[in-house]
Amino acid sequence: MTYVIVGLGNPGKEYEKTRHNAGRMLVERLRENIDANDFVFNKKANALVAEGVLGKEKVTLVLPETMMNLSGKAVLPFVKSVKAAQTLLVVHDDLDLPLGVTKMVVGRGSGGHKGVESIMRAIKTKDFARLRIGISATGKKNQAKKVSGEEKVIKHVIGKFKPAEDAILKKVMKKSAEAALLFISDGVEVATMFANTR
Repeated sequence: MTYVIVGLGNPGKEYEKTRHNAGRMLVERLRENIDANDFVFNKKANALVAEGVLGKEKVTLVLPETMMNLSGKAVLPFVKSVKAAQTLLVVHDDLDLPLGVTKMVVGRGSGGHKGVESIMRAIKTKDFARLRIGISATGKKNQAKKVSGEEKVIKHVIGKFKPAEDAILKKVMKKSAEAALLFISDGVEVATMFANTR
């Protein structure tokens, strides 16, 4: 059994360190946490792929080289059945959560996230784990400050993290990496409990 960890984002230099690439940043970082080879371009999947091990478990890290809303094409070669989806973890940014907050969910709708929608369509199930990384400013009662209007949303999402956010980002990346590793070593319930505790 192989665990497949997918980091969503847009490929290319101009999207590096943007909020929309939080999932991709996390999976790039994960390579250091597991005994994995370098990312290599996989033509069939149109993705950068690194193979590794954590304990006794095989792990495949996938960074789609497609644009975000076509991510499913890159995931399909690695997750060919509903059963295989049980060992899939998709890591992505989430506008509904403030920066610093992570949430792990299983079997939920896409919440309007185009990359997640694309994966659900491609693998024909929504029964897989997702690690959501908050990218919004914090508003009242520690809730995400809503960004409204398509133009503003796009600007926020493909904007780069500000230097003032670096410390929080560092913390959340560390926590997210731990949650992903727990998903592999201890299972989804333990990982969810860890990810969803503030």
